[in-house]
Amino acid sequence: MIPDDKNIVLIGMRGSGKTTVGASLAGRLHREFIPMDALIVYEAGMTIPEIVAQHGWDYFRDIETKVARKTAALKGIINATGGGVVLRDENVQELRKTGVVIWLRVSVEQSLQRIGEDPNRPSLTGRSSRRDDLIATMREREPLYKKAAHFIVDTDKKTQTELVDDIWHLLNDK
Repeated sequence: MIPDDKNIVLIGMRGSGKTTVGASLAGRLHREFIPMDALIVYEAGMTIPEIVAQHGWDYFRDIETKVARKTAALKGIINATGGGVVLRDENVQELRKTGVVIWLRVSVEQSLQRIGEDPNRPSLTGRSSRRDDLIATMREREPLYKKAAHFIVDTDKKTQTELVDDIWHLLNDK
């Protein structure tokens, strides 16, 4: 089992289950759950689509870096990061210093099923379809997730309970 003061950091694409699995895992492990996107919204005082529309992705990433630094300084939390946290190496370095990073890997098809047309998830690439947006984003981010992760958990065709069990066993075997 990982030490109580070590964070568990969930990374992955939209629809990989970071938030839902993270909340369940926090309950099972009796740890505080921190969804980074919610902290970003709080920090900015506006929703993610509003941040992106008014200030652009670079500004959003700046806030994300600030929040990543803050969450990495906490002890013993479950941190559900935003999908793009791996785009800045400084974020990954901070999160790995105090946490075990687990990549929740998801396919484009499964991600599309899970997120649908959620208006709180603005286009990442400006492509015409949600599918094309996800394909292009996955192509860019998968090597970054792989590099950042201590462990990889495949999420396709698994229930939330199965994923929490997989992570629990993974952490208890270490």
